[in-house]
Amino acid sequence: MPQIEIRPVLSADLQYLVAMDHAVEIHYVWQMERLLEEGQVTIGFREVRLPRTARLQYPRSPTLLLQEWSERSGGLVALLGGKPVGYLTLSDSRAPATAWVLDLVVDTPFRRQGIASALLLAAESWALPRGLRKIVLEMSSKNTPAIHLALKAGYEFSGFHDRYYANQDIALFFSRLLR
Repeated sequence: MPQIEIRPVLSADLQYLVAMDHAVEIHYVWQMERLLEEGQVTIGFREVRLPRTARLQYPRSPTLLLQEWSERSGGLVALLGGKPVGYLTLSDSRAPATAWVLDLVVDTPFRRQGIASALLLAAESWALPRGLRKIVLEMSSKNTPAIHLALKAGYEFSGFHDRYYANQDIALFFSRLLR
């Protein structure tokens, strides 16, 4: 298997990155439960198996991805044999001393080969010299493959935002302190 190369995204890469299959097949979702009692609100998430496999569309359209590209603080692309197979975008302006991973995508034929993990490690390397001490991943509560990746990589659940995306999905946030 060729070695994964990670480098900053070039403008020439954008056409390949937005053309990648951003959707993911899911078998589970994280379902939010809210319990309201006098003087207390309890929020919980539990993983629920779907009755059948579903295809989860990415919450940002290719057009929106291109429009927002210039607003990102950084972008990293994963290459196999010189061909873009995944990417990650970052912001360093959403929270103090924090790198925020906004997009993490691996094209379908190349998933489950360590590419997303390599991109996360490269994002951490991108953040440290900039004085950032924390990294946050955002994802839809329906994106269980991303949730499992975050947990496997040592990230902890750190919050949510209801109706965060244009499609009204809940965003989950996972974070990790950088060393």
